[in-house]
Amino acid sequence: MNDMLAVFRSRTQAMQCRARLNACGVRAEIVPTPTALKAGCGYSVKIPARSFAAAKRVIERGNYGALYGYVELNGRYGGTM
Repeated sequence: MNDMLAVFRSRTQAMQCRARLNACGVRAEIVPTPTALKAGCGYSVKIPARSFAAAKRVIERGNYGALYGYVELNGRYGGTM
């Protein structure tokens, strides 16, 4: 599995999610949403593949209404699958 993006429709919720993940010990960072997705607010939360299961549990408990969904990054080209 490659790294994952949690795509948001709200910049505020993307930032809150990253902060919550980091507070729970899940390394995450804010990255620009790939323009090919044509979705969201322009920011996504990048989550390492090895931490995705834990991150998903934290995100589900956060009840983020602006979460658009998850996208797996394509490691070979840096794009999305």
